[in-house]
Amino acid sequence: MTEAMRLQGLRGELRQPESMAKHVSWRAGGAATRAYWPADMDDLAAFLRTVADTEMSTEPLYFVGLGSNLLVRDGGVRATVVFTHWALRKISLLSAEENNIAIYAEAGIASPKVARFAALHGAEGAEFLAGIPGTVGGALAMNAGCYGGETWNIVSSVRTIDRQGAIRQRAASEFTIGYRSVAGPADEAFVAAIFQVPRGADGKSKEKSLNKIKELLSKRIASQPLQQPNAGSVFRNPPHDHAARLIEACALKGTRVGGAEISRKHANFIVNTGGASAADIEALIDLAQNTVRKKFGIDLEREVRIIGECA
Repeated sequence: MTEAMRLQGLRGELRQPESMAKHVSWRAGGAATRAYWPADMDDLAAFLRTVADTEMSTEPLYFVGLGSNLLVRDGGVRATVVFTHWALRKISLLSAEENNIAIYAEAGIASPKVARFAALHGAEGAEFLAGIPGTVGGALAMNAGCYGGETWNIVSSVRTIDRQGAIRQRAASEFTIGYRSVAGPADEAFVAAIFQVPRGADGKSKEKSLNKIKELLSKRIASQPLQQPNAGSVFRNPPHDHAARLIEACALKGTRVGGAEISRKHANFIVNTGGASAADIEALIDLAQNTVRKKFGIDLEREVRIIGECA
């Protein structure tokens, strides 16, 4: 059974082991060796300083928000997982200048909430965040994007934390940004960002942005299998093409392995129809990659992260 523990002097909660199936959007997979829910940013830093002198310091450390881009294999993962979405949830307006609005958002905030916050304060240009099903931390880590927008296009600076609990402020220029990729200082995780979003040109900016968010969400509902557990887009789009088109052209829509299925609604989604294992999902990922490579000579790159060991 999961044992709830408290480390001396800390305010968060440590559980070991912890099933990850209930914390990832696919609702499948094994357990992590331990998981920590920090009380806030200071508690997170204290936790990392504490474990730096224990056996945990030699194990992998993963930061997880809503688990919308993650698959943990059925054998589990020998690691410490830190959950951010209950603690790192502060969002505030830093400044509202003539041309730009600066918003501070911590890593555990859901991306759609940032989109709405920006719209309510008269900003235009953050609406696309409403279509990203994860948190700010995940969006920063992979330069998440949709509907023509990308996270790092509106990032001016970030806050990071290392394994010793040191928090740093870093400019966006310290990172190399690409399509669904971010490279920066090693062994640091994102804990917050400052978004710089253009102010709308007229007094109707709030209404226009909120309407655009509604349109994007309606488009997402109409085109994606949101009624079934999934992890969003499984593959990055190759240059000048779409992963969904390639998978559909291979007649893979509706293909099933166990309880997992390549969605009939959107071919770049794999859904859990009920009782799917992580192995079922990974088998479909491999099938799609191998079939597309064989038919088109194109190597599909995963957007989703796979960690852990096979059962």
